[in-house]
Amino acid sequence: MENILIVPVGLAMALALLTLGGGLYEFSVLDPAWPKRPELIQPARGGVSRKRFWIPAHVAFELMLIVSLVLGWSHADVRLYLLIALASHGVMRVWSAFDFIPKALAFERADPSAITEAAARAWTTRSLLRLPLDLATCGAMLMAFARAAQLQLT
Repeated sequence: MENILIVPVGLAMALALLTLGGGLYEFSVLDPAWPKRPELIQPARGGVSRKRFWIPAHVAFELMLIVSLVLGWSHADVRLYLLIALASHGVMRVWSAFDFIPKALAFERADPSAITEAAARAWTTRSLLRLPLDLATCGAMLMAFARAAQLQLT
């Protein structure tokens, strides 16, 4: 069982890092530009469709995290880090679901002339506050992977 555990934990870790990279891309490329040009994040106007990345990335990570928890439950040291990843990711997803996603969808649907740069900048600044939760998730996944790798070596 220990030999198989490293595979889903490794995949979940890679997917967590992928979502961190997606967030860094948004923070460094999209967020500086779109408050002045809202059509950049409006798929109906030829802009980026963020849901095409985020929905599959989060679903894949969450499925691999669940598989990892099921397979690793009997290993307390792996389980601890997987639960930390689950908690930090869960907080970020709930916060996003009730705050960031509805506002992002409103920005995507709004007439570009109706979006104020100040409102867009406020959203991008607050969105950056999710980064520590993503870092905690990635750190916990890296530790879970290290523990799973140690199990395989013993």
